[in-house]
This record gives sequence, C-alpha cells and structure tokens, in this order.
Amino acid sequence: MFPHTLWRGKSDEKTLYLTFDDGPVEKETSWVMNLLDEYQLKATFFCVGENADNNAHLMKELLSKGHSVGNHAYNHLPAWKCSRKAYFSNIEKAKPFIPGGLFRPPHGQLYPWYMKELKQTQKSIVMWDVLSMDYDNRLSKHDVLNNVLQYTRNGSILLFHDSKKAWERMHYALPASLDHLLKEGYTFKKLEM
Repeated sequence: MFPHTLWRGKSDEKTLYLTFDDGPVEKETSWVMNLLDEYQLKATFFCVGENADNNAHLMKELLSKGHSVGNHAYNHLPAWKCSRKAYFSNIEKAKPFIPGGLFRPPHGQLYPWYMKELKQTQKSIVMWDVLSMDYDNRLSKHDVLNNVLQYTRNGSILLFHDSKKAWERMHYALPASLDHLLKEGYTFKKLEM
C-alpha cells in the first residue's frame, strides 16, 4: 500500500534500527540518551515539533551525541482526524525545529493519496515493523518486552516512545530489550537519509 516508505532494513544483515517517537521531553529523552551512551548506541528520534521548539537544548544534545532526528509533525496530528491542508501545514510548521528529511506520520496514519506530496517534501518516510506498544497502559512492562523480543528480526525498525505516557513500560523494556538483542548478536544503527 505504501511502496515509498521504509518499514524495515536489509534482512540479510543482523542489524536493527532503534527509533523513538513523540519527544523530546526532559526526563524521558534525557534518560534515553544516557542509556544509549552506556551502550554506545545511536538511535533515531522522531520529534514532535512543539516539543522540539520547547526543548531546543534537548534537540541540540541529540544531534551533538550523533543521533539522527526526524519530523513527527508539530502537534502530532493524526491524518484521519484533520484536513489535508491542516496535516501538511502541521508537518511544515515542525521543519524549522527538526533538521533533516526523515518523516514519520503521527500515529502511523497515512492516506495513500498523500504519498505524492510527502515524497516531494520529505526525503524519507519511515514506518516500523516492531511496535513495542509501550504507550498502551493496558499492557504490562513484561508485555512490552515480549512484543519487542517476539517480533524482532534482521533489519527490524523498533519503535519505542520517549514520552511521559510510555515511561513506566519503556523504562523497563528498553534496557531489557537491548541486553537481550545484543547478546543475540544484533548491532544497532541509526537511520539516515
């Protein structure tokens, strides 16, 4: 349905791509950056423009630490609940605060008929093939870890959230996932244009 989007990397390499949505926010994004420093890993952060605007120091830190960043719209507007004009305006509004050309649609919502315009304004549209579901408060932290470990395979793009809503589950599942996957021989790379 979306042939011009990236869902997964090369399946013949034992490489994974760690991504985070919805930051940057002070406590959660700072904690994730410190954890990644401990593991000497780089990741890709799909940032909400409003958060990037309000936390410019965190955006600067993400980039200075060598992580990549992508546009996740200014107000995290879902495509299915706003007009086409509002959707594209919200993406453009985020651009001054989020350098580069990576884009991930908020809530993963994307109309096929938006693809042509997105491809003209974004260098790469990135989805995922492993959703941790750390944002879902109906799941336990162990459920979130199991989601990651059960579905990860060569080339997977893993999705966590550096947000208050996901904090309790992400705080447990992220380091546990990294420990397990590194022991399995996976390497991690950030996404780049």
